[in-house]
Amino acid sequence: MAETRTEFLVGTASWTDPTLVKSDLFYPSYLKSAEERLRFYATQFRTVEVDSSYYALPSERNAELWRERTPPGFVFNVKAFAWLTQHPAETARLPKNIKEMLTAEQLGEPRLGRPPAKALDMAFQMFWSALGPLREGSPGEAGTLGMVLFQFPPYFTMKPANFDYLASLPARMPGAPIAVEFRHPSWVADDRARAETMRFLGEHRLCYVSIDAPADKSIVPSFIDATGEQAYVRFHGRNREAWFKRNISAAERYKYLYSERELADRSKEIKLLSRRGVRRAFVIFNNCYRNFGILNAATMANILKHQEPR
Repeated sequence: MAETRTEFLVGTASWTDPTLVKSDLFYPSYLKSAEERLRFYATQFRTVEVDSSYYALPSERNAELWRERTPPGFVFNVKAFAWLTQHPAETARLPKNIKEMLTAEQLGEPRLGRPPAKALDMAFQMFWSALGPLREGSPGEAGTLGMVLFQFPPYFTMKPANFDYLASLPARMPGAPIAVEFRHPSWVADDRARAETMRFLGEHRLCYVSIDAPADKSIVPSFIDATGEQAYVRFHGRNREAWFKRNISAAERYKYLYSERELADRSKEIKLLSRRGVRRAFVIFNNCYRNFGILNAATMANILKHQEPR
């Protein structure tokens, strides 16, 4: 395959992590609102991953504001709502029209993990509709939606029913650019599983999410691959001890500052995506403890800008 000129967009998973905001290590102290911080973030990076949409269904107004507060060419990647990836969601944060579809018993559960089919269908419709302003963009401008990230739970294993669920996603969200992150290693545990998974995702126009994470038999292995013209890479840090701890925050779990050598080594694999026909690659740092992700994203962006593939 002929080499493609790949556009690398590097950023972080969220611009509002509390440990980052409180640290005063990135945002000037005079920036007090989420709006001001997003505008500042967008002067430093060209992409970001929205994680608030995982915890509660986003609104169209929020999507409009995100677009208005960032310059042309800035790209949002949006994490799919919990139900869409078979995670439980906080019942109290569900919109009224979905709550009306639930039984009294279901409404009494703090977190609901098995919604009725009609409620799940409504969640898909509301989620995809809310992203309309990002898909369409401003008059005369391209849309600002990159990928919709479907991060599945560790119990989403490689089995026929889950292949069927993945295959249903494009029809549920017509036209959506979908990236799939697995957290059970069965999907790529050996050469045969990996080949089947990659073939399936490619056939259904789903983007495989490559990760960098601690090495362990219960964690998806870290490698860079692509199943289409777009690639998505997430850096979770290599804090193996914290990865398995209970009752800690996400910032603590992913508390890891990559060395420049570690980033340089991984960047060589990322640059080789150009030889796979990848035209655009998102590189997202999820090690959002204080300014760790910010520092590593800035370094990686500089490395990818200057390093030639070998």
